[in-house]
Amino acid sequence: MNRLTRKVHYWLGAIIALPLLIVVASGILLQLKKQLTWVQPPEQKPPIKALAIGPEQMLQALQQDPELKVQSWDQVERIDIRPKKGLAKLTLETGLEVQIDTSNGKILQKAVRRSDLIEALHDGSFFAGDYTKLGLFLPTAIALLLMLITGMWLWWLPLKVKRAKRKPKLPV
Repeated sequence: MNRLTRKVHYWLGAIIALPLLIVVASGILLQLKKQLTWVQPPEQKPPIKALAIGPEQMLQALQQDPELKVQSWDQVERIDIRPKKGLAKLTLETGLEVQIDTSNGKILQKAVRRSDLIEALHDGSFFAGDYTKLGLFLPTAIALLLMLITGMWLWWLPLKVKRAKRKPKLPV
């Protein structure tokens, strides 16, 4: 049993090393996304917190900025409206996040948002969609669980042996 456990632990470790490295590194970046502006742009704080404009005015604000080159909604991936903060975040196909003051339609910030890309790396969908996600990253997670179990066994076994040696033997 010990020999098998060591072999399983050893070979699973070698097989899952690269996917696990990607998951751990991207997970660390995602944990720190609010602290690292390289990952996700900081939220701007508009002076007036009101929702006075609608989606059409937001699109107009994007279209009026020649740097963005936005023609239609087809170029907008997502809108995140935060009425209590007076802010709307529009993520473009290009990966740019544009923050708009919802009281007046003014663009507050344009910055690259990398957290979506990092999340796709983290879950494996970046590489080949569900094939990699379910065919490589899910088995890696299962293998990691087996590594944890075999690692606990390998850690516990020497303790068990030491305890058995320390027990006083009863005279017969």
